Amino acid sequence: MTDAAPVPAPGALRLGMVAGETSGDLLAAAVLRGLRGQLGDGAGGLHAAGIGGPAMTAGGFDAWCPAETLAVRGYVEVLRQYPRLRALRGQLRDRMLAWRPDLFVGVDAPDFNLGLERSLRESGLKTAHFIGPSIWAWRGERIEAIRRSVDHMLLVFPFEPQIYADAGIPATYVGHPLADAIPLHADPDAARRALGLPAHRPVVAVLPGSRASEVRYNAPTFVETIAWLARRRPELVFVIPAATERLFGDLQHLLAGAALPEGTDCRLIQGRSHEAIAAADTVLVASGTATLEVALFRKPMVIAYKVAWLTYRIMRPMAYLPWIGLPNILCRESLVPEFLQHTATPSALGAALLAQLDDPALAARLAQRFGELHQTLRRDCAARAAEVLLTLAGRPGARA
Repeated sequence: MTDAAPVPAPGALRLGMVAGETSGDLLAAAVLRGLRGQLGDGAGGLHAAGIGGPAMTAGGFDAWCPAETLAVRGYVEVLRQYPRLRALRGQLRDRMLAWRPDLFVGVDAPDFNLGLERSLRESGLKTAHFIGPSIWAWRGERIEAIRRSVDHMLLVFPFEPQIYADAGIPATYVGHPLADAIPLHADPDAARRALGLPAHRPVVAVLPGSRASEVRYNAPTFVETIAWLARRRPELVFVIPAATERLFGDLQHLLAGAALPEGTDCRLIQGRSHEAIAAADTVLVASGTATLEVALFRKPMVIAYKVAWLTYRIMRPMAYLPWIGLPNILCRESLVPEFLQHTATPSALGAALLAQLDDPALAARLAQRFGELHQTLRRDCAARAAEVLLTLAGRPGARA
């Protein structure tokens, strides 16, 4: 954690914020843009500091620590990192209490943020949480931790407000920032030109995850699936966007040792996941926020996920829903196939992807259904979230 103390301009709104990993960084950056738009330049503006990633820092966020520090998922993985994460949370709590921001906002990362928010709230700071934990899918008991930790929840799915209303927790549905960021009608030809991909060959985008732990468990099977497909359809083009420079190196090393058929057209790129998705005919994607991104681009997809064996054994009995992928959960039907743990084999994933490539009518049906979902989630999230946060911070109607 860097030592430089934040020096906000006189009258600036001081906002503490913690966002973990790539998706949290992008979500938080959207909220920060909304806040800056509401505040303008007249009253000192905004000084936001804490843990954040490159999208946040590009917008002026004071990152005391990089977001990837929190990029851990799964019981076993968290247990291994627990001493480090606990020490980091204690350091961050002390620094926030010394700085005394007008408001603290935890962005996703509930296992880290809820404990931090509770401690800050008990010390007199206002707290909000953006992106509610998936208590509707598993671990519903966390609603009590939320009640103790958070003054207000910002929710991104339209079915969530009733859950919090029933629990007596103040909450506002603000829509999903990805639905605002992703165009209603993306241009696949333009995306292919931007990435240098051939215009008339089928493209499969492969997204093994944005965390190191996700890539470690998912990427080997995803690369084997590429090999399985390439042996059967040599004309396929594969594009793999790496979320970070470190993951680019990890994937590069994995591909170098992979037994891909000679002539396989597999392209590893750094970042640019939205262009890769837009350019694709179908997508192999690890479960998580990326599945929603694929749906908002109206693309067929196959969802897969692997974790440590013990993590899977612990988590499996806790699930309430028959799906893990956000597109299926939000649409309340099995629109796209899902494969978990031992069922996520190269042959199963490859066969499901080929079935989608060979069924243009299915692609059209999915595009229509996902387009409807896009409209439901598109609510100018940044502006709505900014209004709620400014009210919590005692700055309602700041632009006026």
